[in-house]
This record gives sequence, structure tokens and C-alpha cells, in this order.
Amino acid sequence: MRASESRLLVTHVGSLPRPAPVVDLLARREAGEPVDPTAFESIVGTAVRDVVRRQIATGMDVVSDGETGKVNYGTYVKDRLTGFSGALDGIVARDVRDYPEFRRKMALLTGTHIQRRAACTGPVSYVGEAEVRADLTRLRAATAAAAAEEAFVNAASPGVVTVFLPNRHYPSYAAYLEAVAAAMRHEYRLIVEAGFLLQVDCPDLAMGRHTAFQDLSDAEFLKQAALQVEALNVALDGIPAERVRMHLCWGNYEGPHDHDVPLASIIGIVLEAKPQAILFEAANPRHEHEWTVWRDARLPDDKILVPGVVSTTTNYVEHPDLVAERLGRFAAIVGRERVIAGTDCGFGTSAGFGKMDPEISYRKLEALAEGARRASQRLWGRAPDQERPIREDPIHAAYTP
Repeated sequence: MRASESRLLVTHVGSLPRPAPVVDLLARREAGEPVDPTAFESIVGTAVRDVVRRQIATGMDVVSDGETGKVNYGTYVKDRLTGFSGALDGIVARDVRDYPEFRRKMALLTGTHIQRRAACTGPVSYVGEAEVRADLTRLRAATAAAAAEEAFVNAASPGVVTVFLPNRHYPSYAAYLEAVAAAMRHEYRLIVEAGFLLQVDCPDLAMGRHTAFQDLSDAEFLKQAALQVEALNVALDGIPAERVRMHLCWGNYEGPHDHDVPLASIIGIVLEAKPQAILFEAANPRHEHEWTVWRDARLPDDKILVPGVVSTTTNYVEHPDLVAERLGRFAAIVGRERVIAGTDCGFGTSAGFGKMDPEISYRKLEALAEGARRASQRLWGRAPDQERPIREDPIHAAYTP
């Protein structure tokens, strides 16, 4: 994993908007309809090449496949693991449960989920090697074509699997979590052995509090979160920490978020996780103030912080000076070399779902890269090695330093 040696590097959380033909294929496959493998590979492969090219064009240093071939960052595992069946209703988060009119209005903007939740009804084992190798082959071809220097691949953490896909088979939650961790380690190893960075997505450590575990007490939830980090570390055994990044998230949706667990309550547990880099929300109005928690925490010397400095739930395009200001806070905490600019979450968490406009999403990535450039100029006292101009909003152009 590269550090920000001469300028702040730029990345994002993983998912990006999928083109309509890909969404159609994923929806048909999710519904159990037959999908021609050759057509799927052709359409998804082309989309991955395009999404990598566009990331490079916006200024991303560490790119992904946009999770193009996955219907959702968590539920995709039901097709790579044995033991899952059925179709469950979605989870209603605690913060929106009391606002039915808000839920109705948001559904008009976001559309409906096409992914299917399933339950664990039998022994869990990994059978997804062919699928993950196909993902890796597509990304390798795309990064070579775009001359990308570094790339990462998303994978669900053991904890997020148990949040989305509840246990109906194992005698205890701990036994279920252990089985999932043992199975998912195969996917983790395949990703790292292919030469990519592994990103484990861990919204279970934060979002899980007001979704799947909303009926637990605070103490019970923290005990469960610690168990999930322990399972993650076991699954990562033998994989160098510097090859792994983890994403912490309170849920990538617009809502009250007034039942979110505070970062201060979970940061000690988060820092016990093995991955070297931590990606986290630092731009949305419910959690931006928590940058002080990182300042006051006892951070291990090897950790790299990847704060989300642009939001992924609003079509506002952040001004690059605001991005630079946010990045400066974290550089003051851990030093400029241990900060990488990131996003709050993904721009396409679920295929075909969400209110983010695809073109605005890429415009926000441009703002992220330009903000990192401006922050780098201030932090290093000179122009960074690579400068990428952004299209300025005419209204703000006069105020740009």
C-alpha cells in the first residue's frame, strides 16, 4: 500500500454507478432468470474498463472495478457461499422507522432494491472462486489498459455478511460468524495473491447498531462488535496488514441518522482490526465533527487514515477548498504521509438504487482530487508532482485562491 510521500494520494470507497445494461443483467440474474455467460462477460468487462478509465481521468490514484459485477457490496456473497436460501424483506433502520412519509418520498428518488437477501439455512463454505477470479481478471485488464498504478478489490467482512444474511442454522451467532470468517478468507487470499489491495467493508461495526442489532443494548452491541473484529482478524491471518484497508460506515443513505452509534464508542474496537488503512465517514453532517475523536485516540503508528471528505448521499459538489480544509485536519493528527483522500462511502452501493446522478458522482471525484492537490500544495509548501485541473463552477471561480 503506497503512502502519500510527495502529495496526498486519492482514492474512494469502491462502488460507482453501473451503466443500464449492467443493471439489467444483474437484475435478471438476481431474479433467477437465465443470463448468457458470454454476454455477461462482454458487457461487464467493457463497463469495468470504462469505470477504471474514468477514475484515472478524474484523478484517482488507487482505483477499483466500481463493484460493477456485484449487485450489492454485502449480499453478493450468497452466490459465492453455500448454505443460503430464501428471500427476506429488507431491514428498516431504527432512525427512519418512525418516519413513514419520509420513507415513501425517498423511495421515489432512490427506486427499489433489486438485490435479494437470504438466510443461512445450512453449512457455510466458499464456492465462489470462479466468480472472484473473473472479477480479478477484468480488473487486471482494465488497470493495464488505463496504466493504473494501484488498485483495490472490495470484499464483505464476516460481520457484514451476518448483518445482511441472518442465521437460521448455527446454534449461536458466534458459531455462525466463525463459519463465515473461515469461508471468506478464501476470497481475501485470492484478491491479495492476485496483486491487488484488499478492502474489507465493515459497516457492521457502525451501521449494524441501528439496523440488524437495533434491539441490543449498547453494551451488548459493543461486545458483538468486538467479536466481529476478532473474526475479521482470524480471516485475515497470514495476509500482511499493509495489503488491507477497511471501510467503516453508518449507512450510505440520506436519513436522520440520529440513532448512529458515536465514533467515540467504537473507535477502540475499530483500532483492534488488522488492516493498516481505515476509510471512514468524515463529510456527512452527522459525523464530520468526529474528526476530534481521531485526534484524541491512541492511534497505532502504522495506521493510515482515509477520511471521507466528500459525501456520497448528496448531489452537491463540494468545493475543493472545503475538501482541502477537511484533509488538513487529519494531516495535523497523523502527518501528511499517513493521510489519503477518500469518500464517505460508495456512489453505487446497490445496482440501480440510489439518488446519486452518475455524472455528478464523477464530478465529485474531480473535486476530491483537486481538493487533495490544493491540500498537498499547502502541506508540502509547493505544487505537488501531479496537477489535475478541475472544471470550476462559475459562481465560485472568483473566490478560488
